[in-house]
Amino acid sequence: MKTGIPGYDYCLNPYSGCSHGCRYCYAETVLRFRREADRWGEYVAAKVNFPEVLRRELRRRRRNPGGPAPVRRVLFGTVTDAYQRAEKDFGLTRSSLEALADLWPEAEVCILTKSGLVRRDVDVIKRLKGCSVGFTITLVDDAAAALFEPGAPPPSIRLETARELLAEGIPVWVFIAPLLPGIGDAPRALEQLLAAIRAAGVAEVHVDPLNPYPTAVRRLKALYRTEFPWAERSLDGYLRNQRAYLDELAVHLEVLSHRFGYDLRLA
Repeated sequence: MKTGIPGYDYCLNPYSGCSHGCRYCYAETVLRFRREADRWGEYVAAKVNFPEVLRRELRRRRRNPGGPAPVRRVLFGTVTDAYQRAEKDFGLTRSSLEALADLWPEAEVCILTKSGLVRRDVDVIKRLKGCSVGFTITLVDDAAAALFEPGAPPPSIRLETARELLAEGIPVWVFIAPLLPGIGDAPRALEQLLAAIRAAGVAEVHVDPLNPYPTAVRRLKALYRTEFPWAERSLDGYLRNQRAYLDELAVHLEVLSHRFGYDLRLA
């Protein structure tokens, strides 16, 4: 599927729904006209013919190239994690990567995930000329992260997997998303996360602020109230005046960029 995400031409999502159940997730808006939207975090549907359809489309492209084709960028996992638990049973992401490796190996493929399962597919990833793996990490503390991402593997697993992929020569980047007001953006918390990312050997980091869709905000407010009451004021402040928050955050990120050697800019 073609995508409007800056820097990418196509997005691939072999699953619909996601078992991670992240409290800040806004992807459920794609299900707003379906009853499954009320079960976000529980509902997962495997698009079982996804690799087959992808192969058919790639073969069609090879038969009708229409002249020299530029290298295209493909992103796995835009509205659902391509390596969530269902992938262990269905293997749709692996089969899709195999299709790309067989029929479009010159494509630049980016995988965005929260799972260590991606290491299973190192052999296929290496067959692609330009494949990188990004790990979404919101908080460095496993216990705190589990409250926001109850169905996702802990951040420590993601960082460990990042080290392993880098050792295999696979480019790895980290997406700090979303930056949670009063929690993830707290000076010590953000510094600890960046230090852990640096220790894992990751050289590229992107940052994204909270996307305040109403359903996500409702879940977050409930969680803040029970587990992080000291941060409620920061969340409310962000929701009231996002522009002021983002301007202040940009200055803070510039300071941290110099300290940790990253180019930290808001996505």
